[in-house]
Amino acid sequence: MADTDQTPAGPDLTQGIAPADLPEDGMLTGHVGGEAVLMVRRNGIVSAVSAHCTHYHGPLADGLVVGKTIRCPWHHACFDLDTGEALAAPALAPLACWRVEGRDGRLYVSEQKEFPPPQKTGAPSERIVIVGGGAAGFAAAEMLRRRGYAGAVTILSSDAAAPVDRPNLSKDYLAGTAPEDWVPLRPDGWYAENAIELRLDTTVSALDSRGRALTLAGGETLRFDRLLLATGAEPVKLALPGAELPHVHVLRSLADSRAIIARAQGAKRAVVIGASFIGLEAAAALRARKIEVHVVAPEPRPLERVFGPAIGDFVRALHEEHGVVFHLENGVSAIGPGSVTLENGPALDADLVVLGVGVRPRLALAEQAGLATDRGVSVNEYLETSAPGIYAAGDIARWPDAVTGERIRVEHWVVAQRQGQCAALNMMGERTPFHAVPFFWSQHYDVPINYVGHAEQWDRIEIDGDPGKRDCVARYWRGGRLLAVASIYRDADSLQAAAEMERRAELTAPR
Repeated sequence: MADTDQTPAGPDLTQGIAPADLPEDGMLTGHVGGEAVLMVRRNGIVSAVSAHCTHYHGPLADGLVVGKTIRCPWHHACFDLDTGEALAAPALAPLACWRVEGRDGRLYVSEQKEFPPPQKTGAPSERIVIVGGGAAGFAAAEMLRRRGYAGAVTILSSDAAAPVDRPNLSKDYLAGTAPEDWVPLRPDGWYAENAIELRLDTTVSALDSRGRALTLAGGETLRFDRLLLATGAEPVKLALPGAELPHVHVLRSLADSRAIIARAQGAKRAVVIGASFIGLEAAAALRARKIEVHVVAPEPRPLERVFGPAIGDFVRALHEEHGVVFHLENGVSAIGPGSVTLENGPALDADLVVLGVGVRPRLALAEQAGLATDRGVSVNEYLETSAPGIYAAGDIARWPDAVTGERIRVEHWVVAQRQGQCAALNMMGERTPFHAVPFFWSQHYDVPINYVGHAEQWDRIEIDGDPGKRDCVARYWRGGRLLAVASIYRDADSLQAAAEMERRAELTAPR
């Protein structure tokens, strides 16, 4: 008979532990009332919080304590050890916190802490409008309400679906290993409960930055006190014969992922055009569905531009181990009803075609309004555009990065979320510079690749370990400065690198 005891491992913390069991800078996992609890001691202060991250349930005992925060080893979510607040995405929900008492020479964990709601800030007559229902837009709205913003909050989204966990669309959901229930970031009722007006299928046609007004596609005018542009990016579509055929798909939205899943039901072979992150994650997901997959791309090895040759070769080998066939240094000249014609080689049978050739930022609204742009919407360290009271975040924002000393634009989920959170604080009147270190993860079958920092170019790569053994850290240098770190199953190294870059950013940022 299977063991049905679900009590978490470790001591019952209500019975107390000896102080020596939790040394300075130490962590200990136990349980309280059947719930896993992590105790942390730093600077003589002992905290007790939920033992697992509220994002994807990562084990916080394997994470990193930085000051009064704890960072998740999987996707670098950051929590306040005193309050449990999710300070930095991708986690949005807080950790539970427990009281810790010292008596009779032992440390006891007692009842959960309760915190009063935040004090209201801002006038109820104010309105903040967010254009975009993706990572940045949702995170901004959530932060506004979490921190007690009293004014009206409106999200205008061109999508037909409420904000979703987009990374899942090319990973577990597409592979069929995660139900659609996991995809929405919040249940439908959450928006009304938090007094957030969510308007779907809504297109903004014009922005009057001086008059602080938006014109919607139907002619309606919507005024605002402050505005966040979070319009995101759109997939690049190829100008090829047959690119508009019904079995040819891009992958950006929930509707896109649903359409690919529906087409995959009867498909035997798929051709993925582009060895991008989306293209390769889609390839892995389709292989999980037992579909033959061919990848066509112009580069000599996948993801070399981001990771360099060694990890690029590993990524190719990993996909080939799972049956993916690559046609590299090649292109597509035409797509037929059941085939893809290569520029150099024979035609490939294809019941399903996925385009993974990149995205471009949606800049039309900002450009129409006369905002400063430079291959993105130019913002300052507070994410404010050239027009006072108008902010930009996510895939469209180009900001001054304190780590590299350059202005950069990054198209990754966690960056967009954290910028949305930072922009929300600034729209509420807090002067909070955006100094977060860029982070993303990419999942290929059972292998996650984490990346912190940003290196568009480098003059040296140092690799500790072996990518082929799925155990390595790659460090990317330029001019003697460490710009980025990629890792495979080296979570502690990844967290340490992010913390060190964060400290460097704080030291070098303008005062």
